[in-house]
Amino acid sequence: MPGKNRLSPNQLCLLIVFVFAIGLAVLFGCHQGTPAQNDAADGKQLAEKYCVSCHQLPEPALIDRQSWVQGVLPAMAKRLGVQNYMGQYFTDNRAALNIVDWQKIVSYYKDAAPRELKIPKLATEPLKDWAGFSLLTPKANPRGAVAMTTLLTYNSFDQHFYSGDVTGNFFRWDENLKPTLIRKMKSAVTGATFLQNADKKTDAVLTCIGVMPPLDIAKGQVVSFDPGNKNSKETVAGDSLPRAVQTVAADFNIDGLMDYVVCGFGHELGGLYLLQQQTNHTFKKSVIRGLPGGEQLLIGDFNNDGWPDVMCLFAQADEGLWMFLNDQKGGFITKNLLHFPAVYGSSSFQLVDFNHDGKPDILYTCGDNSDYSKVLKPYHGVYIFTNEGNWTFKQTYFYHINGCTKAIAADFDGDGDLDIAAIAFFADFKYHPSEGFTYLEQTGANQFTAHEIPVDKYGRWLTMEVGDIDHDGKPDIILGNFSTPGRGLLNQAGVKPGWDQHMPVIVLKNVSGKK
Repeated sequence: MPGKNRLSPNQLCLLIVFVFAIGLAVLFGCHQGTPAQNDAADGKQLAEKYCVSCHQLPEPALIDRQSWVQGVLPAMAKRLGVQNYMGQYFTDNRAALNIVDWQKIVSYYKDAAPRELKIPKLATEPLKDWAGFSLLTPKANPRGAVAMTTLLTYNSFDQHFYSGDVTGNFFRWDENLKPTLIRKMKSAVTGATFLQNADKKTDAVLTCIGVMPPLDIAKGQVVSFDPGNKNSKETVAGDSLPRAVQTVAADFNIDGLMDYVVCGFGHELGGLYLLQQQTNHTFKKSVIRGLPGGEQLLIGDFNNDGWPDVMCLFAQADEGLWMFLNDQKGGFITKNLLHFPAVYGSSSFQLVDFNHDGKPDILYTCGDNSDYSKVLKPYHGVYIFTNEGNWTFKQTYFYHINGCTKAIAADFDGDGDLDIAAIAFFADFKYHPSEGFTYLEQTGANQFTAHEIPVDKYGRWLTMEVGDIDHDGKPDIILGNFSTPGRGLLNQAGVKPGWDQHMPVIVLKNVSGKK
């Protein structure tokens, strides 16, 4: 007679199936991980698939969790066609991926990102001194206007520096820092270059942005005229440009006529454009690279073939430095030199031979911090990339400066090596406002002594230029003040402007003992 606790054949079969299912689940779980781990792994793979379509893949550790969730990921979603309404994502048939895959990407960045970024302390505290410079300020300070300087440039032909501001004023300054209004442009002047024409007169080629806010409105212009003649007629070489910021000039097709290349920084839309002069002196516009973010240009014969080439720093999404080699057929061959994550905020570069080996090295800064992750970042600052030959580069120096905007190398102290002047528009104004201007004095190969010259109370520096304004054979430093605290340009809570809001420019006159 069967015992009370004995299983029936049917019950025994069900138990065997149940135990076998549990074993499979355990085995599957051991090999596949938890659902959260699976989502993280899938999210990383999906990010590698979709995010690189616009820019270099960003690592989660580059910014803090809140910036990912509230700033960067919603912006990324828009580019992939994922809709965001009141913090909730949804997709339709126009999206590049489905909502499940997008949520896995969100989970990957949210879970892997740090709660906050750690800013390392400098190994050596900067010196607080004037480091061989003295301060010059304008004698006639227009106290009624808020200083919003958008351009500084030095004209080597007349040995004066020029400035532009957000209202379109274009000034020439003499060695006593007295400004003369040369012309009122339609929008803010963001770039200027000077050319000598066949009559040995100087033409000014100005780049006007069109609109300052980050909007896809194409009203930028490239305009040339004689700055020494108030009645000179303006020639418009290019218009309807998306937030144009800089123009360079060369005869790119070697036909005897001057052409231009212009950065249309834009916003969601933009591009790098060639303005080729025709025989009737009109200009034909063509696209060199149809992406936004072009912000700084250099020209040169980089492959020594006798034809002018272009180099451009891009700072929007697909960040990096590109070289465009003249193909001698009206176009350019593209070569990437440096590539950076989209959150770096690339801000300036300069070709300069730091180690005197005959090959140009790259001085680079990043620190634009006005987009989707407005936190202090440990990788912002000044970099040197050493040329190892054939336009390949290796990073050999870094100095951290929060929100670094521009760096210029020159032999300021006259000892035969190159020093660096750097400004930071997005400095740590709450705890470290003196990093708004830093002078790096070279003391050895890739070794610099940092000086924070005490000029932070005179302005917030957006622009900088170097030139011998007093003609004594030594390079001086000119700083341009964009002082307005508005337009979403103060990132730290509780910070109020501690700088002069009316001083448009100052000069750090070089008084070092050597020439």
